[in-house]
Amino acid sequence: MSIILKDLTYIHPDRELLFQNINLNVNNGNKIGLVGNNGAGKSTLLQIISGVLQPTMGEVIVSSDPYYIPQHFGQFNEKTVAQALGIDVKLKALQAIIGGDASLENFTVLDDDWDIEEKALAALDYWGLHNIDLYQRLDELSGGEKTKVFLTGIKLHNPEIVLLDEPTNHLDWDSRQQLYKFVEAYNGTFIIVSHDRVLLNRLNLTCELGQNGIEVFGGNYDFYKEQKEGKLDALKAQQDEKEKALRKANKIAREAIERKQKQDSKGAKKKEKEGVARIMMNTIRNRAEQSGAKLKDVHADKIEKLRTELTQIRGDLSVTQELQLGFGNSQLHTGKILVSAREINFRYASENLWQKPFDFVISSGDKIVVRGENGSGKTTLIKLILGVIPPSEGSLERAEFKSLYLDQEYSIIDNNLTVFEQVQKFNTRKLLEHEVKTLLHRFLFPSDTWNKPCSKLSGGEKMKLIFCSLIVDNNTPDMIILDEPTNNLDIQSLEIVTSAIKGYKGTLLVVSHDQYFIDEIGVDSVLELSKKSI
Repeated sequence: MSIILKDLTYIHPDRELLFQNINLNVNNGNKIGLVGNNGAGKSTLLQIISGVLQPTMGEVIVSSDPYYIPQHFGQFNEKTVAQALGIDVKLKALQAIIGGDASLENFTVLDDDWDIEEKALAALDYWGLHNIDLYQRLDELSGGEKTKVFLTGIKLHNPEIVLLDEPTNHLDWDSRQQLYKFVEAYNGTFIIVSHDRVLLNRLNLTCELGQNGIEVFGGNYDFYKEQKEGKLDALKAQQDEKEKALRKANKIAREAIERKQKQDSKGAKKKEKEGVARIMMNTIRNRAEQSGAKLKDVHADKIEKLRTELTQIRGDLSVTQELQLGFGNSQLHTGKILVSAREINFRYASENLWQKPFDFVISSGDKIVVRGENGSGKTTLIKLILGVIPPSEGSLERAEFKSLYLDQEYSIIDNNLTVFEQVQKFNTRKLLEHEVKTLLHRFLFPSDTWNKPCSKLSGGEKMKLIFCSLIVDNNTPDMIILDEPTNNLDIQSLEIVTSAIKGYKGTLLVVSHDQYFIDEIGVDSVLELSKKSI
């Protein structure tokens, strides 16, 4: 075995239970995708396996020290690249020896690793970090560059066990493709927390983490999804069966009580005709009432049991079933030219962003993905299309159309409002309060979140709330622009967002490196950007 988890439980310092009874055996060479809803504890579980956190209860057994790459790197900002890679002490010893300090301590630290600097630079070069200095601080690097620095450590140290937490969040298209191939080819054990379904499909096992355990699926993400859909079908069948049983039980209970009441009434009238004493009649009535109460209790127990089972099934369905909602249609006729650009470029200071000017046309109904490496000008292009800035050269003509831009900062959300207030702000249709709350439930916002300030929401929760607000508004824009909409979303939230927009008939412009998402929403053309040429 490579990793063994025994009865793991983790309770937050505020005594809130995160998960319990986690048992898992990971064999050498397994490549596992770890999925689960936001807040299920996926990142915490990786930290426990890596030794960063200790479980509240249970045991972790690993065959060697795991190499762990976290989702966020803020804690490393003060470190140099060499320190982040764990080679700074060796480099210092090497420089000391080269400088004439031939102490035993320096030779012991170096441990005959004379080409450590060359290996590190070669590994950085492999990940496209040609201009990164080993003594450069991490706070000078972009999110994608930081990710690739830590990926460099895998190639440099060749660990047996690798733990990755959302490794593709900051990677551009080419870097994602490189990571996919690297993971497939690497001869080691991986546990990867990710919402990148292309990456998850390259792995041979999928594990779903929940509060009460972990479920292992013997295949990649597509296999996992197929199994989950089978479970959904089974739950729907169970729901139908329990609803029928509940209706039948209610009917039988009513009929039995009605029969008993008729029998008791007939019996009482007969006794009165026979001249039975009043005291005896009271006794008979009391016995009849007690008998009727027992009959009610028998049926009530059965009905309550069915109701409890049905509530449980409906609860399971609510967290399993994919949301089937969509926007309305744009009022513009298909094919109307919305934006036409000829020989455009944009200049920062005295330098053009793109080496060559370029042309493009966006028509009503187009579904376009904007793709390019980090720094290739994707956000600038969006601002040009929206008319926020003019091109430095060339011409760009815009027709009149309603647009909606969902940026990575979720600026459409008012952080001063609560969840419910945010949705009500968009309630131009004057939906009734219970209708708004029903929609919130369907977007996985239960009642205990309605008074939560939007400032306390995660990025994934904010994205879901935006789509819920837009469904409530129902004032369909002619063009929707999405800037990396799948970042920070768990799998279930991804499916909600995908379902909400894939039926949209207006113009869609998406900045995304998530190929699975791009395929699902039906993109029909690509606008490729490059810092060197277009």
